[in-house]
Amino acid sequence: MTQSSERGAEIGRRIGVGLMYGLWKPRVLGAWKVPATGPVIFAVNHAHNIDGPMVMGVAPRPTHFLIKKEAFIGPLDPFLTGIGQLKVDRDTTDRGAITRALDVLKAGGVLGIFPEGTRGEGDFASLRAGLAYFAVRGGAQVVPVAVLGSTDRRSRLVKAVPPLRSRVDVVFGDPFEAGDGSGRRTRKALDEATERIQKQLTAHLENARRLTGR
Repeated sequence: MTQSSERGAEIGRRIGVGLMYGLWKPRVLGAWKVPATGPVIFAVNHAHNIDGPMVMGVAPRPTHFLIKKEAFIGPLDPFLTGIGQLKVDRDTTDRGAITRALDVLKAGGVLGIFPEGTRGEGDFASLRAGLAYFAVRGGAQVVPVAVLGSTDRRSRLVKAVPPLRSRVDVVFGDPFEAGDGSGRRTRKALDEATERIQKQLTAHLENARRLTGR
């Protein structure tokens, strides 16, 4: 990760702050739990199109999200790249994206991942193995993040976006180690890490829903 990439992510964070607080009413809980230094992965549930920008805007540290290449269209391509976001081709093993993501962690930065892969119910039900790989290989702590917006679909102007000026809760959980401490990266070790991550993320989401009444 280059200094310009980190600077870009910080600029993205500031843009996100302005946009998110201008359009919605974010309520941030548990941000103090995010480690102040060192490699961290934000594992974010994915129910709304604003989940990534919302976390970027309210997180205490600049975040580099792995984002599907389809989002990098027209002027959005140089913009997203300029604010330190990482393009990934989900239809193949994107070696370039993997290297860039590991570089972020190697430099002690924050990587943002939607472990479900695509936007769905946002319940961490179908977890991809990629998160475990990055956590174990990058020696990163995983911080679960729940983004909980309005569930009233009738009041939405745009599908998959919470109603404007509605409250959106962003709940950061306790950081944890995904691996078993051995540093093993075998298929079995990654499968076990994925299972461990799924349990932690699901428990965090349930707790966040209880906490916020969502």
